[in-house]
Amino acid sequence: MGKFEKMIFWYILLLFPSIVLGKCTCDRDNDDEEKSKTKTVLYYKVGAIASILVASAIGVCIPVFGKEIPALSPERNFFFIIKAFAAGVILSTGFIHVLPDAFDKLASPYLKVWPWKDFPFSGFIAMVSAIATLMVDTYATSYYNKKKLKSGVVVQSGDEEAVTHTQSHVHAHSSVPMMMGDSISELLRYRVISQVLEVGIIVHSVIIGIALGASGNLKTIRTLFVALTFHQFFEGMGLGGSIAQAKFKSRAVTIMALFFSLTTPIGIAIGLAITKGYDENDRKALIVEGIFNSASAGILIYMSLVDLLAADFMHPRMQGNGELQLGANISLLLGAGLMSVIAVWA
Repeated sequence: MGKFEKMIFWYILLLFPSIVLGKCTCDRDNDDEEKSKTKTVLYYKVGAIASILVASAIGVCIPVFGKEIPALSPERNFFFIIKAFAAGVILSTGFIHVLPDAFDKLASPYLKVWPWKDFPFSGFIAMVSAIATLMVDTYATSYYNKKKLKSGVVVQSGDEEAVTHTQSHVHAHSSVPMMMGDSISELLRYRVISQVLEVGIIVHSVIIGIALGASGNLKTIRTLFVALTFHQFFEGMGLGGSIAQAKFKSRAVTIMALFFSLTTPIGIAIGLAITKGYDENDRKALIVEGIFNSASAGILIYMSLVDLLAADFMHPRMQGNGELQLGANISLLLGAGLMSVIAVWA
């Protein structure tokens, strides 16, 4: 072997280990970067659980504890304005956030052409869901009203203690029972509204919680963190307003408030648990999310328009007060507008 060949041989022999070591260092840096990103994502998700839990609890509790805050009492005009804002948020959630997402899921290129792309299932399911909500709404109200008439029971304000009125008492004070009957029917109506509204909110809250918990995109998580905190706070105010008007016992109020406050954090926790095995483009996942989003959109749109907005905007107090009407309309537009703007990021 010549001198030149020996130099090449030793050069390669000495250089090879450094190349190998260089590659190992690079891989280690990539691993460290990936671990750091994973930790950051986890911190944001845990932070989202805490933030959304607190925002939901505060939002739903503000109207419920209106007795301690006179301005937020259901008997005050300002309560109608706050409720209109919250109803706008819920309406925008259904139209701008949930329903378009349902269309995206069920129109995904990962799904088969038939039947998912041959028929607008998202709109159809939302329509059926709204009709079903109407049926539940009317039948539940009718059932409670018939039960009240058969038993002759009057529900006291804020209580479920029964007072039986005799026939002679009814004839002696004919106008009083009629007024009490109207207030009882309204009270029962509010109870049905609050329960049906909670079901619709819980369904989509779990879905969006899972979406956040299962996501690995840091930008998406940051956006959802802020958007869902805002969304849950004002959605909680809308639900809390209905609960306050329903005048449930404290135990029922606590249960309903807890269910609402915990659903999205529970959804995030479920998403965290299934992160490794979750594929957002899986056919079953797309179909399930699309169907549930469509159904919850139908419920939210119906409840916000019929049970929250129409009920309040047609209320005698608002009909006879021009300033209250103007304030409620502006509040409605602000709530719907702000929630719509959030769609730019989430």
